[in-house]
Amino acid sequence: MPQSHPEPTRFPVTVDIVALTVRDDALNVLLITRLIEPFRGKLALPGGFVLAGEGLGEAAIRELAEEAGVEQVPGHLEQLQSYGPKGRDPRGDVLTVAHLMLAPNFPVLSAGSDAEHAAWYPVSHVLEGETELAFDHGRILADAVERARSKLEYSPLGAAFCGEEFTIAQLRAVYEAVWGTRLDPRNFHRKATGNPGFLEDTGRMTAGDAGRPAALFRLAPAARSAAGEPVRAVLNPPLMRPRP
Repeated sequence: MPQSHPEPTRFPVTVDIVALTVRDDALNVLLITRLIEPFRGKLALPGGFVLAGEGLGEAAIRELAEEAGVEQVPGHLEQLQSYGPKGRDPRGDVLTVAHLMLAPNFPVLSAGSDAEHAAWYPVSHVLEGETELAFDHGRILADAVERARSKLEYSPLGAAFCGEEFTIAQLRAVYEAVWGTRLDPRNFHRKATGNPGFLEDTGRMTAGDAGRPAALFRLAPAARSAAGEPVRAVLNPPLMRPRP
């Protein structure tokens, strides 16, 4: 007789979204204050249960709208990885598929659903233990930040934190915020503008620091989609972050 196989375990699936932006020259994450148990009153990543017939990306977009008033994804959104299902939720086994969003600074309009409040918080406060998150969201955030740091080395996604056009100083400020380190301005300018397929000069200028004019750049055609968003191009050579 053929060997029987055990019935597959069934458990709920959720999505959690790590939305990162740069505010006041620091990397920030979008957090909500939970309105319901478990962890009522605690800070957490926006997210929730995937509904029947709903795709993971659809669920992530819906949860951003419901819990933070983000009606349209303002930047790059991708799957990060899955966590669980065992031991991460006091209600029982729950598998979550975390998503990473990189976006220019945008206002958090409102909180709703099971969120009492939604706002931006400095990532460093969480990573350094000053701010504690519900569930295993601290671990998810740490993994997302490392993914973002690596993305900036090998892809044009650093521009996802900027507008359509930006100065090299503005782009450098993004890299400094995400990597958590200061960069030599001349060296960064040389590497960024000298990397084929990364940036192109728009031919326009803007007033820079202290009123000095600064050249405006945008992603090169090979590094952006038809909508102008960064694509999964590979920077060659990569922009490597300084190592301690």
